[in-house]
Amino acid sequence: MSDTGSGIAPEHLGRIFDPFFTTKAPGVGTGIGLSVCMTIVQSMGGTIDVKSTPSTGTVFTVTLPAAGSSNAAA
Repeated sequence: MSDTGSGIAPEHLGRIFDPFFTTKAPGVGTGIGLSVCMTIVQSMGGTIDVKSTPSTGTVFTVTLPAAGSSNAAA
């Protein structure tokens, strides 16, 4: 998935999957969405990669093992 939005600031990129991390104002967002996504993807033996350029946009790449693969977490 990709977008052409404002991108993610380099100083925030390393924390975007941390539970409750958000750059939004209090009461606007919980900062739990990307953490939940990461947990789900990892539980299936996959990975999420993110590349972002400020003022250009962000690309998230989700990679999952093939069905029947033994890579999935038990």
